[in-house]
Amino acid sequence: MPRAPGADQPDPYAVFRPRRGRRVALTMAALSLLIFTGGAISLPQVDPLFGGWGLPDRLLLVGCGAAISALLWRYATIRAAPSTKALVIRNLLTTRTVEWAQIVRVQFGGGAPWVSVDLDDTDTVAVMAIQKADGAFGQAEAARLSALVQVHSRPGSPG
Repeated sequence: MPRAPGADQPDPYAVFRPRRGRRVALTMAALSLLIFTGGAISLPQVDPLFGGWGLPDRLLLVGCGAAISALLWRYATIRAAPSTKALVIRNLLTTRTVEWAQIVRVQFGGGAPWVSVDLDDTDTVAVMAIQKADGAFGQAEAARLSALVQVHSRPGSPG
């Protein structure tokens, strides 16, 4: 079947997501919930003479596992969603929308584990969705973000 023109080229506005960190976070979230729940179930019953683990203790243990899993789930959902108007950056604790015209420079060097963008108001915003841990994929994603910034910073650019 013939391919449409431009079908080989990836979408420049595809959502940025980490690969390695996402896999590790999802795996650890599942393991955390499994291990804490398994531990709560397998602990010895309350003994009137020597104490032990009662129902509140077990529920607290399961709750701790759920809290750790929720934090890891949030880490797994970090992303940066580009559009023709702006870049929506969802990091671990915050979500921020940055218009293309605000972005002065994309940095992906030094000791930082992820990309950061310098804004025209001298603020710097981390883009945790593009990480050094992803190796060549991370480098390619940083280059794609930089290209988007260049395209949208030109006069008469889309958006």
